[in-house]
Amino acid sequence: MKIVVCIKEVPATTKVKINPETNTLMREGVESIINPYDVYALEEGVCVKERLGGGSVVALSMGPPQVERSLKEAISLGADEAILLSDRAFAGSDTLATSYTLAMALDKIGDVGLVICGKQAIDGDTAQVGPEMSEKLDIPFVACVRKILEITEEKAIVERMTDDGYDVIELPLPAVITVVKDINTPRIAGLKGKMRAKKARITVWTATDINADEERIGLTGSTTKVTKVFAPQPRGLGMMLEGSPEEIIDSLYDHLKSGHVI
Repeated sequence: MKIVVCIKEVPATTKVKINPETNTLMREGVESIINPYDVYALEEGVCVKERLGGGSVVALSMGPPQVERSLKEAISLGADEAILLSDRAFAGSDTLATSYTLAMALDKIGDVGLVICGKQAIDGDTAQVGPEMSEKLDIPFVACVRKILEITEEKAIVERMTDDGYDVIELPLPAVITVVKDINTPRIAGLKGKMRAKKARITVWTATDINADEERIGLTGSTTKVTKVFAPQPRGLGMMLEGSPEEIIDSLYDHLKSGHVI
């Protein structure tokens, strides 16, 4: 089975700058890491390959050339190959344009049995790319998978985490799933993996390579736009009310009635 794990490189710090013209993140010169949820997705992809006794794991990402570092890290952690979608035409993509771009890449890869993504990215927190990809590919989707109970070339049985427990779902393959941190414990790259990553060549595809419609990628293909970025106003210092419960209630009532902000 061919397993594709979608990974995203995210800033390793909260000290990021915003491009004043496009209102998008300026990632150049900012230390980046693989999105933490995607590390669990990668580990699960490698585990599925091991359980099936064969196949391949492809790490797929979209971003500027420096994302090659994260893809090489993915190879050191068990991916067999890596593909980077890198083109200035992709810049400024929202989740809709991103999912379209990734779906076009998956079509080019071909014969994919399972696509695994992290639950969400820690920079955007939208959790939209996984389900949007499945819609574009017209294949089943399950979110928040915490365990793969059974998997064959034709189907998978998974546990989907819910607010009050979990659901057991059987789905035909190919399919897209997003995973949570409960699903496994990621391995640490060994010397053999690091040496393999050092020698690895990352395949780079542009918009032309994946036959993408220029009207559906980047800022042009994004239906959502960030029109303004600002820091929230600081709140007041607050007020400590002392006394018996009855006295505190009376004092609180008086402050609220007078319109004072506590």
